[in-house]
Amino acid sequence: MRAITVRDREAGAGGLTLTELPYPHAAENDVIVQVHAAGFTRGELDWPGTWTDRAGRDRTPSVPGHELSGVVVELGYGTTGLTVGQRVFGLADWTRNGSLAEYAAVEARNLAPLPADVDHVAAAALPISGLTAWQALFDHAHLKTGQTLLIHGIGGAVGSVAAQLAQEAGAHIIGTGRASDQDLAGDLGVHRFLNLDGEHLEDAGEVDVVLDVIGGEIRDRSTALVRPGGTLVTIAGPPTIHPRAGQAIFFVVEPNREQLTQLVTRLHAGRLTPLVNTVRPLADAPAAFTPDGSTRGRTIIKVTAD
Repeated sequence: MRAITVRDREAGAGGLTLTELPYPHAAENDVIVQVHAAGFTRGELDWPGTWTDRAGRDRTPSVPGHELSGVVVELGYGTTGLTVGQRVFGLADWTRNGSLAEYAAVEARNLAPLPADVDHVAAAALPISGLTAWQALFDHAHLKTGQTLLIHGIGGAVGSVAAQLAQEAGAHIIGTGRASDQDLAGDLGVHRFLNLDGEHLEDAGEVDVVLDVIGGEIRDRSTALVRPGGTLVTIAGPPTIHPRAGQAIFFVVEPNREQLTQLVTRLHAGRLTPLVNTVRPLADAPAAFTPDGSTRGRTIIKVTAD
């Protein structure tokens, strides 16, 4: 099968190549998915799991990419809950070969059924950003109707999904970004937009929840905005400063079939739309890891024709 592989950690994106790999093996509780569309995170070439397995052993050449949408073509021993021929989407394991390949072996529990009329490209753009937003808002911050939520990076993949989920939950949303994000923020139902290039973060006032995807100074300054009993949730690294009377939580997204089902239900109903900027073929995946100046929305790799 064709796949994108990496062998040289020092080479970065320049070490990505389109190669031929053996068809994957379905371990116990796995399925083999024929990948129709795949998503990736540019920073994953710096993740330890890209280069080593769970035991810390070198696993190169490895296949990057962790989001996928496709069709089940084989079941591993003991696999239940999915069937051959079923459309699915979800997350490939962090420390195994990923989704930038024509076929991928994935733990069945990391996948959810995909309705027949949901596009594979849209589905492949949803798992990481959707699960991150869901877990940040509802599992960690316990966002409630009427609370005020500050989202940093409103124009990004996570921020834009979080805004849509929070709007449906009845939160009052403040979004930050660049001036070019203002129109999008309005489309997402954001009640107030702050341009961090020209406005003061402190103008947001007190909030119940902060969702941070930026880190650094922005994350640290945001702690002072958290009301007593409130929560700052970040995916940009462990916080060094905590709210005086609240909590600060750093987390890494986890696969969750039930949450994937909640997300795709909203996608199917038109209540949630992931941002997709560009769709490229598998052969163009190495170039897609290098930003071209247009950063809004995801780049999705179309692997197999629908």
